Amino acid sequence: MKVATVGGAGRVARLIVSAAFALLAMHVRVVAQEATPPADPAAAATPDPNPFRHIRFGVTLEGYYQWNANEPYDRVSLLRAFDTRANTFGMQQTAIVVESATDVDAGRRFGARVDLQFGQATAVLQGSPANEPRPELYRNLWQAYGTYIFSVGRGLQTDFGKFASNLGYETNYAKDNHHFSRSYLFNFLPYYHSGLRVSLPVSDEVTLLYMLTNGIQQTEEFNDFKSHHVSAVVTPARGVSWTVNYYAGQEQPDGEEPGGPDGFFRVFDTYVNWAVTPAVTLALDVNHTTNEVNQADDALSTTGLGAYARCQIAQPAALALRYEYLDDQGLFGGIDQRLQEITATYEHRLAEGFLVRGEYRRDWSSERFFTGPTPEDPRRAQDTLTVGLVWWFGNKSGSW
Repeated sequence: MKVATVGGAGRVARLIVSAAFALLAMHVRVVAQEATPPADPAAAATPDPNPFRHIRFGVTLEGYYQWNANEPYDRVSLLRAFDTRANTFGMQQTAIVVESATDVDAGRRFGARVDLQFGQATAVLQGSPANEPRPELYRNLWQAYGTYIFSVGRGLQTDFGKFASNLGYETNYAKDNHHFSRSYLFNFLPYYHSGLRVSLPVSDEVTLLYMLTNGIQQTEEFNDFKSHHVSAVVTPARGVSWTVNYYAGQEQPDGEEPGGPDGFFRVFDTYVNWAVTPAVTLALDVNHTTNEVNQADDALSTTGLGAYARCQIAQPAALALRYEYLDDQGLFGGIDQRLQEITATYEHRLAEGFLVRGEYRRDWSSERFFTGPTPEDPRRAQDTLTVGLVWWFGNKSGSW
């Protein structure tokens, strides 16, 4: 009887304990359901059909044929950034762009962009051993930077990595310019920087920017100094965008030796773009640049002006005109001279993703600077005719 009584009591105790745990579990489930809002059954059952919708991808290809009236013996058109080869078919550049765009409203404060570049322009853009300690490592990496937008004011955007310079009106990609050949100011001013870039819109009309970088055309540093860049982008009226830049840095390589050159490279650059009508655009770029190897040296300077006009004469066709004047003490061309150029371009967009540009350009100098048929016969002017072809495809829109 004693054994039976103990066994019965044990079974009752187990039943009580089991019931208690069941009630506790039920209470926990009820509390959890009350604390957690009900899930959307449709959202739970249907995954995002395009989780990569914010990824943008683009490819561009630029090719040309150029005829130089001087018939230069080395087939080189001087003072050109990319279209440097005369009387030949040329592949100017091919680029692949991948971008993960930020979208604060969608909760995505971070992003990144990578531009891979190949072709003739790559050797021009990616520096040389004169200012890149190891240029071969970055030869095909035109841009590569990550972005994060902090909750400061209207959104403090920070970019870290390698990015295109915003000095000068024209950009790296022909598709986004008025002409196929690049201007003197594009060719002369810095192409890219590596470091930290911070921008903050302070109002609907003004955005401020600051950069702390290794220098100009320096993916890796070649001295112990960092360069500074401040900029303001102002939209004072509808259709008007005005950019003001000031850049200063010690851009002389130290040769890995202490006490290297300490001279400054300084740039003041400002340009304004005015969309007069949907079909007519005017622009002006003014620049003053100085440089000295050592601070005790006399600085050399280059002062330049570029004026632009573009008219969309029909849906597929446009006309564009550019004029430049440079008072160059040798920073750009290597000698003291006054340079001018005028470029007239007819553009025809045969399809969305393919355009053709026919361009006449005349460069002239106060000195006998341009290459002639023989080394002994330099010319004061250089006339070229160029046919440029530009293809692009992908969902990356806007400026490349």
